[in-house]
Amino acid sequence: MRSIRPLLAATGLVAALALTATACGPGEDQAADKPAATESAGTGAGGGLSAGLADTLKKHGVDPEKWKNGEWKNWDKDKWLREAEDFVNPVIDGLWKPDRMKSAKDPAKTMSAGDFSGDQGVSDPEPKPVRAEREKTPYHDYAAPVGKVFFDSPEGHMVCSGTVVKDPKNPGRSNLVWTAGHCVHAGSKGGWYRNIVFVPAYNDQGKDAAALRNAQPQEIAPYGAYWADWATTSGEWLADGGPTGGEGAPYDYAVLHVKPEKGTKSLEETVGNALAVSFDAPGAKRISAMGAWGYPAAPPYDGLIMHKCVDRPGRLSISPGTPTMYRIGCTMTGGSSGGGWFSKGDDGKPALVSNTSIGPVTSGWLAGPHLGQGAEQIFTMMSDKFGGQ
Repeated sequence: MRSIRPLLAATGLVAALALTATACGPGEDQAADKPAATESAGTGAGGGLSAGLADTLKKHGVDPEKWKNGEWKNWDKDKWLREAEDFVNPVIDGLWKPDRMKSAKDPAKTMSAGDFSGDQGVSDPEPKPVRAEREKTPYHDYAAPVGKVFFDSPEGHMVCSGTVVKDPKNPGRSNLVWTAGHCVHAGSKGGWYRNIVFVPAYNDQGKDAAALRNAQPQEIAPYGAYWADWATTSGEWLADGGPTGGEGAPYDYAVLHVKPEKGTKSLEETVGNALAVSFDAPGAKRISAMGAWGYPAAPPYDGLIMHKCVDRPGRLSISPGTPTMYRIGCTMTGGSSGGGWFSKGDDGKPALVSNTSIGPVTSGWLAGPHLGQGAEQIFTMMSDKFGGQ
């Protein structure tokens, strides 16, 4: 049996992320928010459909009211929108109840040694596992930008992880969430997932299943649910993403723009923090420590508790001609997909440099894409699209 490598205690990364401040505690100032007076071109807050979204649905032969009343469950290939410009995600009030969240499954992207044909001269030796550590509670004090992404797929309701990131066009008021491409789109064989929401600081007190059996909604989702009114991922993921990542894995990233199911306050104002995204992080050999945060849901985990791993990254090449990915030892499983990977920047502050994409069947390591020019382009496009909103 391989040995488990302990967490790196002296990196400063964990301490840096812990320095998160919230503008207000969970539940505070939420009731004071009033319904939005206007709607964007996407999903309207409170469940309304903007004219633009209604027209998009109708263009594809989808009746907006039928969609909200259950037509979204039709995964017929002719109804499953897949093109970049076809994302639709109407708010369905009350859909994501606590029990539905708790029963969501992980979209694990696991692979065996024979699943990739990368240049072994580029890939570093497989790292020893690092045992995932539970995050301290309450989560809004120690990892405020981290939360869970819920969505519906043909296989049922699913769960990933995500991170609130800074928006250059909306300083201090970001509504952007970073996650994995496979948490929003099925890749080459499918289309956009549906009913995508982000729940920051999910299960804020880190309670177990028994303690949550009769929990109040605010214990499960202390800041409420934020629905994606737009999503974007890489063209490479749309074209080449597969069940185990495929050649789309090095491009397996996505950005959501979200709006609150109730109220008008921005996501960053609500949770009190957001992380910068670095698109020029150095290669693995030049980074002393990288941390991954998320909510692992596949056994032995149950998706209720936030965990983290910190390790010195190595390199993983999926196939010749595709960018080399970061890889760290970590025992987190599916459900942690999409969770942010952080490293200290030149200013000493943590920045998001990757996200969990794939891992092995044995759950001993995780790999994430190196965020370069392509990732920066979709991020900038999203910021520009919603500039000032």
